[in-house]
Amino acid sequence: MTHQFHSSILRAYDIRGIYNQTLHNQDAFFIGKSFATILHQNNYTNIVVACDGRASSPALKQELINGLTSCGINVFDAGLGPTPMLYFAVHHQQADAGIMITGSHNPKDHNGFKITLKNNKPFFGEDILKLAEIVKNQHFMVGNGSVEKINVMQAYIERLLADLSIKKPLKIAFDAGNGATGEVLQQLAKQLQEQFSCQTILLYTQIDANFPNHHPDPAVPENLADLIDCVLKNNCDLGIAFDGDGDRIGAVDGQGNIIFGDQLMVFYAQDVLASNPSATIIADVKASDKLFSAIKNAGGNAVMCKTGNTFIKAKMQETKSLLAGEMSGHIFFADKYYGFDDALYASIRLLNIASSQNSLAEKLKQLPLSYSTAEIKIETNEEDKFAIVQFLQDKLTVNKQNFNNIDGIRVSNSNGWWLLRASNTQALLVARCEGHSPASLELLKAELKQYLQTLPANFEFKMPAELA
Repeated sequence: MTHQFHSSILRAYDIRGIYNQTLHNQDAFFIGKSFATILHQNNYTNIVVACDGRASSPALKQELINGLTSCGINVFDAGLGPTPMLYFAVHHQQADAGIMITGSHNPKDHNGFKITLKNNKPFFGEDILKLAEIVKNQHFMVGNGSVEKINVMQAYIERLLADLSIKKPLKIAFDAGNGATGEVLQQLAKQLQEQFSCQTILLYTQIDANFPNHHPDPAVPENLADLIDCVLKNNCDLGIAFDGDGDRIGAVDGQGNIIFGDQLMVFYAQDVLASNPSATIIADVKASDKLFSAIKNAGGNAVMCKTGNTFIKAKMQETKSLLAGEMSGHIFFADKYYGFDDALYASIRLLNIASSQNSLAEKLKQLPLSYSTAEIKIETNEEDKFAIVQFLQDKLTVNKQNFNNIDGIRVSNSNGWWLLRASNTQALLVARCEGHSPASLELLKAELKQYLQTLPANFEFKMPAELA
């Protein structure tokens, strides 16, 4: 059988597409066959597979399993649940690898595959491109693998609770966004009530592929509106939200203020550094300068990294970092945990912080004032998003501007900084600006807009309202 993947689905750190347009069931079968071949090359023989609650996920999972077993790989089928439960299952089963079928926070007709190797080793970049090469050359192993259904949910919940050390009972609102965390969250909340006397209010825990209440992306402030309302109406200490597959956290304090990803990382970094002086803490290029300063002020070694969970994992292993985080809410703990991004575990660590002497609202007020935009999404296409970044890099170089190109362009000047990078998951450019004052922020936004206006007419992009 010959097969060819759509050119857009093999991404920098995962595989994603639009179901039955760019991503098909047959793709899953050949992903299974090609990845099985790579496993054999590494003398690996077994894998854990799981899926989220999207309508297309069960069929994709079955075809993936068919491809893996046709090449002699033994599969542990962990069923439906959040992505971090799949990562946990790899450790729990002492498996060689794991594949999660998930569309994460993308629209409901999207889906994809997140791949990991044992010991939290990421599989990305050139590794993903090798899958297409194996399929093209038809160099598949042949075998007869097995399938065993497993249930690791209770073990996962017990592991989450193992690091809970709250100093007083809390009242917590949770929003699962009808995503894959729903069942785990219900059981976790029950244990928080019974074992730790916490009060919990749960929103949208029924797993629903149509996401009827709001889109499961807590990095978008509008998606936190129901959680904020719940926190305020019920006088909660805090609210916590999850994305569609449970590897990204969103949070609000008891006064309904959103705690953005880099602000959360300040709290987490201070907590980790209190027990691990001089530890390396990683944040992505979208994070505030104030986060990097806070890490240094707390005695840590601050490292800036490309956005993307596999890039972060690789950097963590390279630097032996104990904590890493992204502006979008991916948080990676390796001080007591496994080093993968787990929003449910991050919520446990946040509860510990929230139960200390000062409330989250008080802690948030103590942070330095930040004058910044949220993520600004600029519509374009898959090809132009990279070409636009390269064009502007060249222009900035000619203009002798100070910038780093760790991931796209991060320009620093006397007003602060602005960022423009290509999204790893969608046909978008992502921008962000942070100034030293409101006036500085406006100047940075104007500068970014001015550079975008220099783009040749053949580039496809839509100027966002935030810069208009």
